[in-house]
Amino acid sequence: MKINRIISLLLVVVFSWGYQGCTNLDEEVYDKLPVGEFGKTPNEINSLIAPIYRTFKNVFPSNYLLLSECSGDMAVTPTRKGGDWWDGGQFKELRFHSWTPSTSLVVSSYNAAMESITLCNKVYKMIDVNESIENKEQILAEIRGVRAFWYYMLVDYYGNVPIVTDFDDTSLPSTKSRTEVYDFVVSELNAIKDLVRDDVSSSSYGKVTKGMVYTLLAKMYLNAEVWNPDGGAKWQECIAACDEVLDLAYIIEPNFKASFAVQNQTSQEIIFPAVFSTSDGGNHIHKRTLHYLDPVALNLKVGTWNGVSAMPVYVKSFDEADKRFDWSFLTGEMKDPATGDVLITAHGRPLIHTLDIELKYNVDEDGWGQVEQEEGARCSKWEFENGLNGDMENDFGIFRLADVYLMKAEALVRSGAENAEATRLVNELRKRAFDDDAKLLSSVTLDDIYNERRFELAWEGFTRQDMIRFGTFLDPIEGWKEQTAEKYLLFPIPRTALDANDNLTQNPGY
Repeated sequence: MKINRIISLLLVVVFSWGYQGCTNLDEEVYDKLPVGEFGKTPNEINSLIAPIYRTFKNVFPSNYLLLSECSGDMAVTPTRKGGDWWDGGQFKELRFHSWTPSTSLVVSSYNAAMESITLCNKVYKMIDVNESIENKEQILAEIRGVRAFWYYMLVDYYGNVPIVTDFDDTSLPSTKSRTEVYDFVVSELNAIKDLVRDDVSSSSYGKVTKGMVYTLLAKMYLNAEVWNPDGGAKWQECIAACDEVLDLAYIIEPNFKASFAVQNQTSQEIIFPAVFSTSDGGNHIHKRTLHYLDPVALNLKVGTWNGVSAMPVYVKSFDEADKRFDWSFLTGEMKDPATGDVLITAHGRPLIHTLDIELKYNVDEDGWGQVEQEEGARCSKWEFENGLNGDMENDFGIFRLADVYLMKAEALVRSGAENAEATRLVNELRKRAFDDDAKLLSSVTLDDIYNERRFELAWEGFTRQDMIRFGTFLDPIEGWKEQTAEKYLLFPIPRTALDANDNLTQNPGY
């Protein structure tokens, strides 16, 4: 009877999450199956584990992308003239570093991670008790890898959180220290690194693999001094983890845009993606960023929301010869293809996406105000499909090889290693970005690597993490924010979570 209840629960989970998006994770619907037979076929296994992979859509282009880029200096979601995107002031709070335990994105991002972990624990139990499943050890390792990813996000953004691994444990969990959470993630990843599949193929795309696990380990070791300061630097461990990834069959794609194309699932640079499809709530970064009239100029048949834009200080830092600027940002005049004329906004202004954004209407005592509708460079890193009439199918590469190159280069420089290999790694990316070999570096510094991460990884969700590691996150940004307090290196535990569980502890300063 217990197994029957679990299988019934499984079907409820599959139906409620409705996952259909991952390559090779398509599901079939099962009605009544003998308990001992369920889980024997690949499609049945996919139905079991598919919901946990759907949780990665909470990384991009919503919760965590916005927390990272809009609290760092990469992006801003300004309040547009007329009041659009005020959203209760949450984007002002992100930009000014004045968020609270009740800020909407702070709450929803924490909840998304915790709900994803709960789902992982639920599916883990379903797999663990089902004796009919073959290759169970590998599948359980996959689930642990997804759960470890969500604890990686929590240790980065919230630091001190409860660790829950048992779905049947109904007791209220207690807060664990950031060090304990860090150690848990590293331990989990090391436990599964030899259990997950190691192929780089269409059948492993979108799944937890050796490449994903070692990239995540590299992230943990790269940030060890921030997340586990008592444990000291882990530069050699980071380098070793990067080398494990470099030994696999990933490549730096000759065409930068291959990793951001509509059909980017063929990119050999993507190590681990959030997989999107139009049939399952696709990628909607175009809706978040494009002006209401941009679809006319771009031949899109979709309503857009005129939200997030690039920070002026960020886009102005690019070298004029760096092709990644045009590959990542939409700027300039937006024209009606039927007439060739520049489109005119509802406020009677030409639709020209400027680099500058000026807070100039209804400016409050804190300095936040409304901006013109058309101001700000927009995200165009992911290809807009001609004639698109809904969400995008472009997958989001949570981890790609270019990031691994830069992580290894940084760890080499920080460890005091010989500089040639770090320089080679950075220049491999710059060769793709510049036509002139004179733009290649003769010897990289940490500042070079910091900047290279900004140019290469714009819109990819690492700005906050990188700025904290390099010590720039709290610095003032002229016209946008003052120097901010150290407490803002972590987000607060949401008030709703604290109210529901007396065993939780708020982060210092909140």
